Amino acid sequence: MEEKYELFHRDGSLWAKGQHIQGIYTGYWEWYRKDGTILRSGFFNQGKQTGEWTTYDKEGKVYKVTHKK
Repeated sequence: MEEKYELFHRDGSLWAKGQHIQGIYTGYWEWYRKDGTILRSGFFNQGKQTGEWTTYDKEGKVYKVTHKK
């Protein structure tokens, strides 16, 4: 069963959020900078990055898109 999961920077701000099944990343995840702006997003399948991954600049605009197999 999928469970929501969050990781935090040392200062307590949100670092990443997504879901996992028994500790294995699955589905859509987002990573954030300490200032709260989104840094990267993409999907996991059985703990491995898959499909389209997007990296964002400091203003939240798309910087680059990569594809994982």
